[in-house]
Amino acid sequence: MTELNGVPAYAYTRAFAEMLKEDGAQAKTGGRVLVGQDLRGSSPSIAQLCRAALQDAGLIPVDCGMLPTPALAFHGLRRGIPAIMVTGSHIPEDRNGLKFYRAEGEIDKQDEARILAHHATLNIQEMPDSVRRGPSAIPDVDLRTAYRVRYMEFFGAGALCGLTVGVYQHSSAARDLLTETLEALGARAIPLGRATSFIPVDTEALRPEDEALARQWASENSLDAIVSTDGDADRPLIADGTGMFLRGDLVGAVTARCLGAEVIVTPVTSNSALEASGTFRSVIRTKVGSPYVIKGMAEAMRSGARVVVGFEANGGVLLGTDVEREGRRLAALPTRDAMLPILCTLNEVAARGQPLAQIAAEFSFMAAASNRLTNVASEKTGFFLARIQQDIAFRGELFASLGGVAGLDACDGLRVTANNGEVVHFRASGNAPELRVYVEAASPARAENLLGWGLSVAAQQMES
Repeated sequence: MTELNGVPAYAYTRAFAEMLKEDGAQAKTGGRVLVGQDLRGSSPSIAQLCRAALQDAGLIPVDCGMLPTPALAFHGLRRGIPAIMVTGSHIPEDRNGLKFYRAEGEIDKQDEARILAHHATLNIQEMPDSVRRGPSAIPDVDLRTAYRVRYMEFFGAGALCGLTVGVYQHSSAARDLLTETLEALGARAIPLGRATSFIPVDTEALRPEDEALARQWASENSLDAIVSTDGDADRPLIADGTGMFLRGDLVGAVTARCLGAEVIVTPVTSNSALEASGTFRSVIRTKVGSPYVIKGMAEAMRSGARVVVGFEANGGVLLGTDVEREGRRLAALPTRDAMLPILCTLNEVAARGQPLAQIAAEFSFMAAASNRLTNVASEKTGFFLARIQQDIAFRGELFASLGGVAGLDACDGLRVTANNGEVVHFRASGNAPELRVYVEAASPARAENLLGWGLSVAAQQMES
């Protein structure tokens, strides 16, 4: 949000602090709360507001400086300490955000409601004098080394020997750490595109200039892959040796197979080829959002699954269980992480001796495309989706050109599988007045045509 750098950052952090105190944070963690930040220009001042709010609430802010979100979350989980990450993730630089973590991990929907309730009760309207004085936080704590060692110990020195990897650094919070980790594992890492101002890289909606850069770098260098992340490094971006980027859910599938996952948990928007591949014992589908994936992973573990991996269509991987391999152990990290899928994908290339494009093709993913209609009232979206689900005649007429309807999934919005095997998924956005449309088809060209049809059909219904 554009107004975050001021009273809102302070007020929401105070509300988070009140929730922690309500849960006995002082007794459990000594009152410490980690505070990290990304490379946005506004992040240092917002982080200072967060530290001041924590101190005013009687807690002890720990300044962790600039680092990836999963590195902050990893240390918090390992030491049982709550955390706040100042980041707007992949959105433009003029906006920013806060990610809250309890000592046990990401906050859930119930925690969000509790924070909002405390925020309303506190009703902070202006900045207190403590902010102007500046908080006396514990100095910088280096969590990057422990995060890198986590992966060094699991994959082992030399795991990526022989690979040449381009690292699109832009303004990622992991740009140096990623390069260092690849080199420590034996790869030759080539830094590319380091930026002096913030670049909003969205792994689900790549800028044309990023795609062009990847193709250019691939043509200028002999590369096995190009890797990068979004701004706070909880979503990976991976291209093959030709500069062609892999879909996030495909990256998740490659990662899960590398880790020997029995069960994968992923939102309903991920590719339907996951079930058809036969690679995993079970595929659990959820609503869109990491809290739902985390809940699904917990259910899978309660049912006795040994290795559970979750991932989202943006490529962020959540490790629900510990993984043991060749005497090495990787501890669970149930929050979105970019480093793990990058290293797993490259490890597959090194271990198999096959190009990344060939490894990716083994999953036979359907071609996919997505877009959205903006300024759509939620009432109209709800009526449209309900009519498709309940009115058989309307549904049959609407999808007649696709051979009719073979199946419906109302897990999140309405995902329609047509008799011709194609998929059209209509879903209301969770944070904006938008109707999102996702499609799957046999080829990229057909997927784009189907997406245009889906957007057109939805637009006509919104106008009626």
